[in-house]
Amino acid sequence: MADDTHQTEDGDTGADVGHDLEAERTTAPMSEYGLREVGIGLVVALLGLAVAFGIPLLTV
Repeated sequence: MADDTHQTEDGDTGADVGHDLEAERTTAPMSEYGLREVGIGLVVALLGLAVAFGIPLLTV
């Protein structure tokens, strides 16, 4: 069986490809959002409630 744990000489695993290693890390909840995004979320929530509760109530 081949030894798959052998590291390359420079230790480059490709994990840093496409990432800016010097940039400060941010996560989605820390990102700014405006009234438009809040409105979209409210519409999606209302549609979900309509599907979850409205359709079953119509079939009774």
